[in-house]
Amino acid sequence: IFVGDRGMVTQSNLSKFKQHPELFSISALTHKQMQQLLEKEVVQIELFDEHEIHEVVDVENPGQRYCLCQNPYTAKKSRQTRRRLMQLTKEGLIQIGNYKRKTTVEKLGARVGKLLSKYKLGKYVKWEIKKDSKAKTSILHELIWEWDEEKIKEESQLDGCYIIRTDLNKEEMNAQQVVCSYKKLELVETAFRNLKTVQLEMRPIYHKRDDRIRAHVFLCVLAYYVEWHMHKRLKKLFDEDGEGKNRRWTFSGVIDSLKQICSNKVKVNNVEFYQNTEPNEEQKKILELLGVKL
Repeated sequence: IFVGDRGMVTQSNLSKFKQHPELFSISALTHKQMQQLLEKEVVQIELFDEHEIHEVVDVENPGQRYCLCQNPYTAKKSRQTRRRLMQLTKEGLIQIGNYKRKTTVEKLGARVGKLLSKYKLGKYVKWEIKKDSKAKTSILHELIWEWDEEKIKEESQLDGCYIIRTDLNKEEMNAQQVVCSYKKLELVETAFRNLKTVQLEMRPIYHKRDDRIRAHVFLCVLAYYVEWHMHKRLKKLFDEDGEGKNRRWTFSGVIDSLKQICSNKVKVNNVEFYQNTEPNEEQKKILELLGVKL
């Protein structure tokens, strides 16, 4: 079963999957694909529910199952973002409309296009420029615009809504399991983020030979494997911690604490020995959870 995000599981890739009957996929639909299902009346907006996952099947394509979900937090964030961008767009259009220097229709239109492209709200705005018939360059060119309320209403009804599609049958996986499987992509994204930037910093790679590059990647993945097991063993430490500003422990904090434990080579009267740092109470607790003895 291949689980991928919207950008990975494209129609082209899906057609390739069909060439292998033993390969199944789970992915999310794009906003455009969701709109197409609504237009075809395969799904209805009333079926999206934040508490329950509704499943529908397209009669024209019975092999595809669609799991309808809604996230109220994402919906709220989308509405806030849209209102903020609409306000910025409105202010920009008013400023362009109040421009008092001589200009051409083309330049005025270019400014409007640049503004709408910046805030990605061109689909919400109906606009035209009423030109001055007496002169090509004039201060009397007038920008006329309004919000496309119907389009805004149509788009806003999908705030927080998403659809997970799969070609697995119900006997293999029910709707709840399909959605949970897709959400586990977050674990993969976290792993890549840790490998690239957060903890292990795999990139950039300065090796020029293939065997050295493979060895470098192998060591990074091996390090992440160790980190994954450390997270599991330190779960009790993180669960007992506070929240927000009161939170004491993070994985980076654990590493920083363990870095303070060191072994120093001491030489006295031609006698050499290693002096180990005595762990404090917090370090002892971490080492105990990890099952590590000094």
